[in-house]
This record gives sequence, structure tokens and C-alpha cells, in this order.
Amino acid sequence: MQGMHSIRTLVEKALYIKELTPDIENGINSELTRLGYIDDVDFEALELLMAEMDAGRIKLVPRT
Repeated sequence: MQGMHSIRTLVEKALYIKELTPDIENGINSELTRLGYIDDVDFEALELLMAEMDAGRIKLVPRT
């Protein structure tokens, strides 16, 4: 998944479906590894995702 703010796009998908799936989690990790850094937009998106998970509004889907 190449492109600007691809982490934000993955976070938006998780927020939309209200689940952090293994595919989304792997995509985020791959982008972090590929980029080697995180910009402000993606950082804020990840902060929002973590806050929503802490509040119980986003469900973590286990690997099967």
C-alpha cells in the first residue's frame, strides 16, 4: 500500500468497520516498517485508533 498517509487510510477503514482486523494491523505494521518514521497525520490517526480501542468502540479481531 504505497502513497501518502496510507496508515491514516488503514485507520479510517478500522474506524469504519469498528474492528482492527489482522489484515489492517499487518498493513499498519508494514507501512511503519517501510517508511521508518511516522508523520503527524498518521500519528494522530493512530492516537485516535488507540483511544477508540481503549473506549471499547473498536474491537480487536484475533488471528485465526
